[in-house]
Amino acid sequence: MTVTILLADDHHLVRQGIRSVLETNSEFVVVGEASDGWQTMELVESLKPDVTIIDITMPGLNGLEVTRQVHEKTKVIILSMHANEAYVLEALHHGAYGYVLKESTATDLIQAVQKVADGQRFLSAPFSDHVLQTYLTRSQTSPLDPYETLTRREREVLQLMAEGWSTTEISERLYISPRTVEVHRANVMHKLDLHTQTDLVRYAIRRGLIAVDR
Repeated sequence: MTVTILLADDHHLVRQGIRSVLETNSEFVVVGEASDGWQTMELVESLKPDVTIIDITMPGLNGLEVTRQVHEKTKVIILSMHANEAYVLEALHHGAYGYVLKESTATDLIQAVQKVADGQRFLSAPFSDHVLQTYLTRSQTSPLDPYETLTRREREVLQLMAEGWSTTEISERLYISPRTVEVHRANVMHKLDLHTQTDLVRYAIRRGLIAVDR
């Protein structure tokens, strides 16, 4: 069975490395590569890959938000440097089927694609079925995360603001008016109880929406 794969990471060398690993398996075909979240969304629509491997921290639209929007169209594997259970739980919550650490072996990545393409969950070590059970339990009992109260557009505006985009630039990127951008910005600040641009950037970094070097 041939498995079509889309790679999404903002570092060309990382994508090259992943491609070379995957192409050792004759069943895998890498059909496209994306360097930011928006491009990933477009390629999922046009290429319809069986599996999409997404880095969490990407410019424009982070990997978790992309996953939230495309998980019904492709099975998502999050590839991440974050060896933190909280990130895994959030990835699962957003619809990811797999979570693989960037320090994992080539064998782990190949196994992840095989299992996810077959409709199974895959978490690389040190994560286990315990994390899945924790996710299921928390999803039923945990209070609503303030981030989950944001609309899709508010989440998009949040990331672009955190990356330093101006109101005009966001307006042009999202095809909405500057006034609408300001309304979304006000809603974001209110819902997340943020008061300054610095607060907003710190929040985005803490959630893994943007990298520290951005």
